[in-house]
Amino acid sequence: MLKPLPYLAKENGLYSLIVDGNPYIALAGEIHNSSSSSLEYMKEKVWPNLRGLHLNTVIVPVFWEMLEFRQGSFDFTLVDGIIEQAREENLRLVLLWFGLWKNGRSTYVPGWVKRDDTTYFRACYPGPSATDTISPLCDAAVQADAKAFSQLMSHLKEVDGQQHTVIMVQVENEIGFLGSDRDYSAYANEQFAQSVPQDVSEAFGNNGTWSEVFGGDAAEYFMAYYYARAVEEIAQAGTKEYALPMFVNAWLEQFPERAGAYPSGGPIAKVMKIWKAVAPTIALYAPDIYLADFAKVCEEYTAGGDNPLFIPEARRDMVSATNVFYALGKHDALCFAPFGIEDFLAPADGSDTGIDFGLMMALNIDRSAFHLNGTGPYLAQSYELLGNMLGIINQYRGTGQMTGFLQHHNSGCILPFSKYDLKLTYKRQEQGKPIAGGLVIEVSEDEFILVGIGFSAEFLPKRGEAKKVGFVKIEEGSFVKDRWNMKRALNGDEAAYGISIGRNPSALYVEVYKYNI
Repeated sequence: MLKPLPYLAKENGLYSLIVDGNPYIALAGEIHNSSSSSLEYMKEKVWPNLRGLHLNTVIVPVFWEMLEFRQGSFDFTLVDGIIEQAREENLRLVLLWFGLWKNGRSTYVPGWVKRDDTTYFRACYPGPSATDTISPLCDAAVQADAKAFSQLMSHLKEVDGQQHTVIMVQVENEIGFLGSDRDYSAYANEQFAQSVPQDVSEAFGNNGTWSEVFGGDAAEYFMAYYYARAVEEIAQAGTKEYALPMFVNAWLEQFPERAGAYPSGGPIAKVMKIWKAVAPTIALYAPDIYLADFAKVCEEYTAGGDNPLFIPEARRDMVSATNVFYALGKHDALCFAPFGIEDFLAPADGSDTGIDFGLMMALNIDRSAFHLNGTGPYLAQSYELLGNMLGIINQYRGTGQMTGFLQHHNSGCILPFSKYDLKLTYKRQEQGKPIAGGLVIEVSEDEFILVGIGFSAEFLPKRGEAKKVGFVKIEEGSFVKDRWNMKRALNGDEAAYGISIGRNPSALYVEVYKYNI
């Protein structure tokens, strides 16, 4: 029987990724940019280091320059090898198409594109001063990328159309123009002076030039339009061959909050409206979260309920071991994936991890977000715990009976449930330990699953009730293929002063009751 293609579904306001007919949540990691350029390197340095992390998905780049080294001649050796290796490891893949643009630059285009800067003209800084970024207004470049991408998708259909090792594809990577608010090439200047296109006018209910419609943000919206238009052409060409869900990711807006300090025109929350109007083939918009306020970014990308949370790149430091609980519990995330995942459990051999800290400082990127400080073992425990309860999580997604919580310069929180309020107090942060956070599932009015790191919990009666709350049972344990496995029944000293979860990812199953004062 032919299995249906992976697809994104929305039912009763809840987005789900459906793979082989079932909801799928990716407990993932993204590998370093260059790791997948060599099958030998993948075999020796990547796959062995992933085996203890309890991943179900790996996010892997594929490169236009290596796919179409000579114009019109396509080589899928790397792609086929990566798919075969992933199957051997029993892992799914999300592919990143490093085509025209990667992190605001055009470094992964083939040599024949780089050398022909007349046909494939560059975006310019004011002056004008040429850059190594191909302009999104360059139709010839977009068409060449679309042709290569369609060949990739056609080949994926041929080699993976039944097995579905590859479940999604990201089109380009952290798109946008770095160093300037917009392209100042002669052609771009001409277009910027024109009235906004009709689809933009209809989406925003306004006519006029870019400056008249968008004021001080005109340059960024102008770039967003042309990047979105280019991505739509590329994604459409690929979809015609093989209609896997396609998405784009964003290098987020950050201090000093001026376009060009981050890639101008990329799909940040601010300009998502224009992206949605121009690029309907794109299934979702994904934030790469290296900023400190993880919860704020999650809220921005799920506001309005018309974009599911999918995180293809996350910080490498200790907070990731906790953030994954919050993302799944609070925002029904479809994917969580720290970057450079092959480093997390790698033996310490003093080798270069590929992180250019000088470049990060120059680009105003938080260095601490890329620092591995013992993250691997904690993330592995989080993934193992969550991986064994994904069926439970899918059961409660979108029901209002599951939520998440996260420590961020606060002492705790109170979560309201049907019959009780749950007071959570975060343990004080410790050097070399994850921050506090987790998720809570209300199994019934009196039964709860608490999962996470570093907090104590107290069940309270609703405000104004002349009641007290007691425990029927407290069980410490974990899930094994979605079935609760009790390790200890806690009572006596262990439960005398409330319940708590320590610094390692853990789970409790609790039943409570009310009694009169």
